[in-house]
Order: sequence, then C-alpha cells, then structure tokens
Amino acid sequence: MGSGLWTASAVNLNKWFAINTGLVLFIFGVVNALTNQFLIKHFDGRRLVGQILYVLFFSYFVDIFTNLLTAVGVPNLPIVVRAILSCLGVVFFCVAISLYQRANIVMHPNDDTTNILRFFYLKGNSTKAQIIDFLPPIIIIVIAAFAIHNVYSVNIGTLFSFMFNGILIATADKIIWPQLKHNFKTVND
Repeated sequence: MGSGLWTASAVNLNKWFAINTGLVLFIFGVVNALTNQFLIKHFDGRRLVGQILYVLFFSYFVDIFTNLLTAVGVPNLPIVVRAILSCLGVVFFCVAISLYQRANIVMHPNDDTTNILRFFYLKGNSTKAQIIDFLPPIIIIVIAAFAIHNVYSVNIGTLFSFMFNGILIATADKIIWPQLKHNFKTVND
C-alpha cells in the first residue's frame, strides 16, 4: 500500500537499475549525511559517523522487515486492512521520529535533515521541513517513472506519509512524552 517517499524512490531505482533496495537506501543515507554537514555549516565528525552507522543498519533492516511482513502474509490481506496497516505504520514511525529527534543522540540522516531544516532554516516548522526533505525522492520517483514507464511502491501509505508526516511529528512532540524537549545542536558541542 505504499512506503515512505525515500523508500519508494529506492524501490523505483531498484526497478530501473536492478540495484538492491537496501544498497540504494544506504547510498541515499550517506549522501544525505554528507549534505547535512553542509547544512549545519561546519564539520561534525561524530554526527557524520553516527548517521552512516545508523543508515548502514537501517537500510538492510528495511529488506529484512519487508521479507518478514511478506512471509506472514500481509500482502495477501484485504486492501482496506493493508491501507489501515500502512497508515498506522506511518503514525508509529512519526511518533518514533518525534522521540528520537528530541533525544538527538543518533539519527537517520533524513530525519536529521528535517531537524536541521526545521530549526536552522524554518523557525521550528516541522511540516515545511518534512515537505522540503521529501522533494528529492519525489523528483527521483518522477524521473524513474519516465524511464521505466511505471511507478512502484507509491500508494495510499505514501500519500498519507507525504501529507501527514510533519503534522504527526509535531503532534507527537506535544502529546507523547512532552517533557522530552528538543536539544538540537547547531554547533559541535
């Protein structure tokens, strides 16, 4: 029923170039971690290494969980159930993003980009930051669609994610463990 935009763009590149989706996600993560260094306007080695290690594990866990969900039969469930599960998954990962963005220990590079954009450039607006962070994968999906004449892994869950990620993260900031405050760092501490 769709996936997050970055994952959907990786799936479309997988279909275009026959490159493992986990590898594409790892490459995206490394490029994004490097981009974050420019966005924060200084070199933060700890942040860079942490994000690359994070994405190293994350990119392959996507493949593992995809295989696991397929093995338990999720793709064979009725369409309404799959749509609900997909949207519920988006809600859960937005709550998780809210929590670990506020903890700010180690983050996925894309989530750090959202935080950097949100606090460094957009006066705390998580919705605008999330939409800007989604522009590269949308462009990749569109280019891949022209090349392969099809779109993969974009559906209700993807649209729900695009429309509500920032809103859900901001809402979770307020209602899920509200005592946990953002400790976003703009300089190397």
